[in-house]
Order: sequence, then C-alpha cells, then structure tokens
Amino acid sequence: MARIKLVYLGGGSTRAAGTMASFMANGADFDGSEVVLVDLDEERLGLIRTLAEKMARARGLDIAVSATTDRRAALDGCDAVLSSFRPGGFAARVHDERIPLEHGLIGQETQGAGGFFMALRAIAVLKDVCAEMEELCPDAWIFNYTNPVNIVAEAVTHHSPVKIVSLCEGPIYFRDEIASSAGLDPDVLQVTMVGLNHACWGVEHDYGGRDPLPLIEEAWERRRDDPTLEPHLRRQLRLAAAMGAVPADYFQYYYFTDEVLAELGGKPTTRAEDILGWSGDYWRHYAEQAETEDPQLDPGRSRGGIHELELAIDVMDAIFNDKDETHPVNMPNAGGALPGFPEDLVVEVLGRCHGGGIEVIPSKPLPRHVRGLVEMLGEYQALAAETAWAGTRADALRALSANPLVRQVEVAERVYDALAEAHRDHLPERLLA
Repeated sequence: MARIKLVYLGGGSTRAAGTMASFMANGADFDGSEVVLVDLDEERLGLIRTLAEKMARARGLDIAVSATTDRRAALDGCDAVLSSFRPGGFAARVHDERIPLEHGLIGQETQGAGGFFMALRAIAVLKDVCAEMEELCPDAWIFNYTNPVNIVAEAVTHHSPVKIVSLCEGPIYFRDEIASSAGLDPDVLQVTMVGLNHACWGVEHDYGGRDPLPLIEEAWERRRDDPTLEPHLRRQLRLAAAMGAVPADYFQYYYFTDEVLAELGGKPTTRAEDILGWSGDYWRHYAEQAETEDPQLDPGRSRGGIHELELAIDVMDAIFNDKDETHPVNMPNAGGALPGFPEDLVVEVLGRCHGGGIEVIPSKPLPRHVRGLVEMLGEYQALAAETAWAGTRADALRALSANPLVRQVEVAERVYDALAEAHRDHLPERLLA
C-alpha cells in the first residue's frame, strides 16, 4: 500500500464530504497516509476534518487528517494534490450562468462565456499553486477536478513542469445516461469515448457482442414523444441516433442551442442558484453526521452523492500502488493518440495508469461529421489557456470570439466586460485593462 501525503484544495467545499467518503472507501490502499484539507473557511474545514477522521477511525484506518488555510504549509513535501475548488464560490457561478443569458448567450459552468471566466479564475489560482509546487513538492502530481478541467490542464502542461492529469467521470456517465434512456443494461453497454472533456464521442460501441446503435435508434423512435424523458436526455438520445455515436450530453449546447437557450431563459433560477438553495441542507446533514461515530452520507443530502471524485482516487491508487489500470484521462495527445489533433493539445482519451505515470492509449479517429466542432473547441481551448496564464483583455476577446457559443465580436466584447466587472476580485489586472 502507498503511504502518501495528499493535499486537497477545496477541502472545505460541499463536495468534500463525499470525496473523503471515496478516499476512505479505498483507504486500505492508502493506510499510513496523511490528508491535508485546504480551503478558505476554517469552520467548514473543521467540519470536513471531523467527518474524515471519524470515517477513517470507523474503518480501522491509520490515516491522519488535518486542515489548514495555509496552502504553502500544506504543499510542503506532499505527493499528490487533489484540486477541486471554485474561486468565488457558487456566487461566482451565478454570474457565469446569468450574465451570458442577459446577452443572449447560453450561461453554463464550463461552456461558452461562463466557462471561459471559470477558466480565467481557476488558472489564476493554479498558476500560483504550480509555482509553489515547483518549490515545495516538485515531484508531486496534480489530480485535477477544477473546472473547466481541459483548459486547466492545457494551461499547466504548457507552462509548468508539474505533473498533472485532469479527470472527469463524463465518459462513464454519458454511457450510463444513454443506456437508461434507451432501456439498455449499462453493465453490458461498452462505449469508448474520446475527444475533449465535455466534448467527447463514442468511437467504439458494443452491447454483448451486438452493435447497440440500431437499438439506440429504435429507442429514439419509440421515445421521441415520451413526456417522461427529461429534456437533456431527450436531446442526447436524439443526437446519438442522428450521429451514430454516443455523445457527451454537453453537446446539447451546440446542436440544440436555441432550444436550450429558451429553456434556460425561461427558468426563474440558474443551476448555481438552485445549488445555493440546497447547500444549507448539505451542511446541516454533514454537521449531523459529524456527531456520529461512523458518518454515513445520504445521497440525497450530499453534494454530488456519497462517493465524489472517485475517479481521481482510482487513478491515484493505480499510480501510487502501481496497479496498471485503464481510466479516462485528460492529457496531452502524445504520439497523436487521438488522430487528427495536435500532439500538444490536451485531449480526453483512455490512459494506462501505473507506477511509471500515465500513457495515453491510441484511439480510433472521431467520425468526420462530428470532428469539426471538436476541432473548433480544441482551438478555443488552447487560446483560452494561453489567455488565462499570461494574456490580456485583447487576447481574451480573441479567445472568446473563437468560442462556438459566442463567435460575434461585438457580443464577445459586451459579455466579456460585464463578466470581468462581476469577477474583478478574482482576476489579474492584465485581464481588466
């Protein structure tokens, strides 16, 4: 078993309780390790620390848990950094969602103008984190869940020697969503999804030795007027049938833009405002469980469920315990693993994870009829990463204008200035000028 020092950036977040449940569920593989929770809110850090300590004790694990607001002190000599934080919290996400809507654009956490500003804020912090890691723990890995994970990894891999892998369960749950919508067994449906994070497509499909795509097409014909099928799942199923490949459900923003924009504009609250409304109960639940000797999280009262960021824990386990496992990863396209994309572009493909690191596994190419949009998103990703790391307002406007959900220069200028003003406390001055 690996004895590591793990630093969790975002260790006082609403997701942190579920993340600690994930880590302790795999705790036997990390017995003797140390977890350091890092965040800005001391009270919430203390609560998550209590939960984690009691989870470890109830499982008979020798895992030390501490909490601090001093990031440098935490990073000193660590082996792994789990990054999952949101600069400005959910109040900032409200701006990312609502301000684009005011300018006739889709407002979303990782896509379009909102996702662009999440990237600017996140990378401003991670740039400092990388500098500190180069000094204090140069051999450590970053296991990144800070959104947008692809743009974060793009920036770090081009500008820092720190080892980073960005992770997302999307390629797993996109398959499960389609299986549910089409009435297929998710344990039998196998899909290899590649592309970019939140912009991946199935390039290999199998259903117990059968091609599942005809079954998906039949399911769409059967359910196209089914009122019980949720709108985003309906769009995903329709897109899978039309394109002959299982899609990331985020493609709804590009292939059904007007429909989604009308839907978002017609809601009284944004997704972030909904989560803010639920968060009080999350924290009450965590406080209640912290009073018990064996905390048990209720999926309905925990942000993200009871086992959060478990892919990060699995990849960490595979590397530090040399398990030689295959997982979806966001890494540079070494050797052209994803055909037709630059070798230095961060792509989402399968990776072989073992004690020597992560090797991306060559995949089949994306079908031509879906590749063009992914290529456009890849160019935007690279521009956004460069802007976030060292760019100016002029660079930002060029990058934002290249985003497929924005495109219009005048609109880009208006929404950029509105979002920059809203987020000015979390942005470097070079992006405000």
